[in-house]
Amino acid sequence: MSTIKQRIAAIPEGAGALFFIQIFATLGFAVLYSTLVLYATKKLNFSTRDATAIMGVFGAFNYGLHLFGGYLAGRFISNRNLFVGGMVLQVVGCATISVGTSSMMYWGLAFFLTGSGLNVTCLNLMLTQRFKPEDNRRESAFLWNYAGMNLGFFIGFTAAGYYQLLEDYSSLFIFATIGNFMAIVLAAINWRVLSDLNTTLLDATPRQFRWRFLVGLLVMAGLVPLVEFMLHRAEGTGDLVMIISVIIGLMLTALTAIHSDERESKNMCAYLVLTLGSLVFWTLYQMAPMGLQLFAVNNVDRMVWGYEIAPQWIQNINSFVIMVGGPLMAVLFDKLRARGWNIDVPRQFSAALILIGIAFLVLPLGIKTASMNGLVAFKWIFISYLLQSLAELLISPIGYAMIGKLAPRQYQGVMMGTWMLMTGTASILSSKFSGLIPEATEGLPSLTNPTYNYIFSVLGWGSVGVGIVLVVLIPVLRKLITDGPGQTARA
Repeated sequence: MSTIKQRIAAIPEGAGALFFIQIFATLGFAVLYSTLVLYATKKLNFSTRDATAIMGVFGAFNYGLHLFGGYLAGRFISNRNLFVGGMVLQVVGCATISVGTSSMMYWGLAFFLTGSGLNVTCLNLMLTQRFKPEDNRRESAFLWNYAGMNLGFFIGFTAAGYYQLLEDYSSLFIFATIGNFMAIVLAAINWRVLSDLNTTLLDATPRQFRWRFLVGLLVMAGLVPLVEFMLHRAEGTGDLVMIISVIIGLMLTALTAIHSDERESKNMCAYLVLTLGSLVFWTLYQMAPMGLQLFAVNNVDRMVWGYEIAPQWIQNINSFVIMVGGPLMAVLFDKLRARGWNIDVPRQFSAALILIGIAFLVLPLGIKTASMNGLVAFKWIFISYLLQSLAELLISPIGYAMIGKLAPRQYQGVMMGTWMLMTGTASILSSKFSGLIPEATEGLPSLTNPTYNYIFSVLGWGSVGVGIVLVVLIPVLRKLITDGPGQTARA
């Protein structure tokens, strides 16, 4: 009993509150992430190509705007203020989408994406700021926080599947509205302990802060109509996001090359290599609400033991594994490291890429053993999601924790935002792969199975190949990642 009390007392102030805030902050995103393509195609009669293009931009803005979120929070508004402001926009967005028209969907997505795009970086930065750079508890904290996020996903996916079977989308989006509002309430209750630590904004005078705060609010307000405009041009917007991603990648590479501190420059170099590898991972992962979901709806036999499995519930395989596996993996890794096992960031990244590649290569096996009507047995997509979830545990929370280890103080927000932007770019790539799928013909899944077989095989083997390359580069990456002169970082 005393050990439990000691562990609770050792948790930095604010870290526990962020765990619960994360749960409710995730609900709205979970609902839209798992339902947007189905809502657009089944309720609003969008084509598969148009729906997946919008979903790709949804992911791109949600993750890509994190780059600006880190900058706005650290220099203009503060992480705490921007997080709450973003949640207010998410609440407005979900309520607007519940109206049930295509026009309101575009405006609702614009409000929601501006909010979620700007505030997620804030939550991650608030958490990482509660640990000193050399504090190895950071990894465990992010694994626990990641478990909290996936508890939010589990609740959101479960509700989405229930209302999907009823085709009651309006009630679903109202549910998301209420969930996001609760995150605002929890943030208000814990306002004091969520204050910013170690940001450049803290050096500003009260007068400078007021002006910066006003500028930040104007930027947020201006982003909403801009995002709405670009959502109407989803394919062109996706191409633009990819171009911007390349430019920012080149800029960060240049900053790495000219950075004066040699140790920090090496850490930044390792960050760039790992970010490129994770781009492949997230391209596969972001197939879940697009191509994989359409595959589950039209080409998988979802009747299990006499019950119909809603497509959103399939994604709960992922949520459950993360919720249970996150804390267990944190404990397991601590014990293995205490026994001398070298489980570090490069090894985890390479293992994650190989594992998610195998998860996609499982699906062509299922297609080859499909029934006479072309439907694939549910067990194959179950196995795929299980393997994807294990791969995610290895790379995603570690990626967030890695920023606090590798990012110099002045680049912390930008590098966290770039990490998120890379995930948004992966969403665009996923939408392009999903857009290759022909329109489903009811009762004839065998017509689209060959296309799915090709897409899953290309993605699977590509990821395995990149994972093997990272395995080869492990010794190089270990030399680059250091805590100090002559010290190799565990990360």
